[in-house]
Amino acid sequence: MGMTVKSSDTADSFLILILPVALAITFLFSTWRLLLAIAGFVALLNIFQRYRWQKWSKTLNPTFHKLIQENQGRITTLDLAMRANLSAAKAKRYLDYKAAEFGARVLEPENGSSGYFFVTARTLGSIFDDSEPPLSLPEPEFEQKTLVEDLPALEENQVQVPEENEVATPEQTTIAEAETSNPDTPTHVQVAPESLLQSELAKRLDVNSSTVYKHRSNPDFAEWSRSRDPEGIAWEYSSEEKRFFPIAVEQ
Repeated sequence: MGMTVKSSDTADSFLILILPVALAITFLFSTWRLLLAIAGFVALLNIFQRYRWQKWSKTLNPTFHKLIQENQGRITTLDLAMRANLSAAKAKRYLDYKAAEFGARVLEPENGSSGYFFVTARTLGSIFDDSEPPLSLPEPEFEQKTLVEDLPALEENQVQVPEENEVATPEQTTIAEAETSNPDTPTHVQVAPESLLQSELAKRLDVNSSTVYKHRSNPDFAEWSRSRDPEGIAWEYSSEEKRFFPIAVEQ
């Protein structure tokens, strides 16, 4: 009697397991044509959407390339949306696609708009220029400054020569003392370097190189650099030569 009950329980468990499988097979056999049609429709829809996306991207590529050249590799979602008259969602999707394609670096959001940095040959050359040390020291400027500073000492020697060779009259002695006490030539003249790299100017202003890069395109860069320069010299940036030139020197 016990053996019969055990066999009945095993058969019931087997039926419980096989019944869902049988129903699934029956459903697939009855509706496989419909399921195949749905899968084919979804695949064709994805292919069509990808084709439209690639075609639309090609029409937007010239605008994207122009913005990259104008902004030295930097571009934001707002820049592209304004230039191409796009919605923010489409512009962000396009820039995300290009960033993944070219390995661009995503920058911190500015004014709520995502930023991207694409490395081009021009921006790469600018980075190398900023990181290169100066090839030679401005020796002529140093010599010029040394000669100017030694000029008062030479004049004092010239004033003292008559005292060694001949006896000076009281009037000559008074004139010589007046010239010695009030020399016309300044004792110190500030000579600004002809030009500096970004790393050199950052060291001179006691700031980071990235800080100089951030402010160099601002209209008030001259006043900003003058307020931080140890000699009160204002600087301006030449995008053609990739160097900074002094525009004013306070003496």
